[in-house]
Amino acid sequence: MNYQKLDAALAMALNNVQDPEVSSLVVFIHTEPVSGSAIAVLENLGVDGVAPGKDVFTATLSANGISQLSEEPWVQFLKLSQKLHLVNRMRTPGRLGV
Repeated sequence: MNYQKLDAALAMALNNVQDPEVSSLVVFIHTEPVSGSAIAVLENLGVDGVAPGKDVFTATLSANGISQLSEEPWVQFLKLSQKLHLVNRMRTPGRLGV
């Protein structure tokens, strides 16, 4: 596994994976524009929407799939997708501003 291509959150999440064969991590895959064998590798891992020239993909992958992708020279980096939470702010009626 090439940890230099993983963001910190993904590297930490990989430490908590129970079964490296189960697709359980949602990741963003940033690549050089894909073609040929790169398309085949992504499709074999179950990545949807793979097309020539695209360079960003989202997929649910196993730890083994992430390891495989991290070793590919055309993969620039892999980032764990995280749920965003809205900040719930109470506004005072009649007051302008944030």
